[in-house]
Amino acid sequence: MYHFRLLMLMTLFSLAGNAPALPGDKDQPVELAADSVDMDEGKGLSVYRGNVDLRQGSMQLLADVVKVKHQGRKPTYITATGNPVRFKQDTADGVVRAKASQAEYPIDSEILTLTGKASLTRAGNTMKSDRIVYDRLRHQVKAGAAAKGKKRVQMTLQPGK
Repeated sequence: MYHFRLLMLMTLFSLAGNAPALPGDKDQPVELAADSVDMDEGKGLSVYRGNVDLRQGSMQLLADVVKVKHQGRKPTYITATGNPVRFKQDTADGVVRAKASQAEYPIDSEILTLTGKASLTRAGNTMKSDRIVYDRLRHQVKAGAAAKGKKRVQMTLQPGK
């Protein structure tokens, strides 16, 4: 059991890596483009539909529908759905890519939760499950039961150089 845990720990480090997000990403403005938008300032909710392209610094999220909760004009929580939702972020060590049926992103927490046919790829290494939680700042990844998912985790790891 100890060797299995050690292997899982090494695997998670190879996927999340020591790949810090680019400095200043979280301090950049959130930019959204879509085919349509419904804004309700009273409820603090905006719904973007059709070819949604959300960006913040080097991060990009593409989806069919994006719901943004906000306080005043400041976005606080983003939920995206799509077939699939796609996420990409440049890091100091390369690009992290993810996709899923749904993605949730509380802007202040830096945690991206992927559900429904979720996958996370970095440097050719891939993790797949029904639920993946990716902490961008701490470089931590949880999948399957560790992320409160129900499906087994499948991984493809490239041989080290």
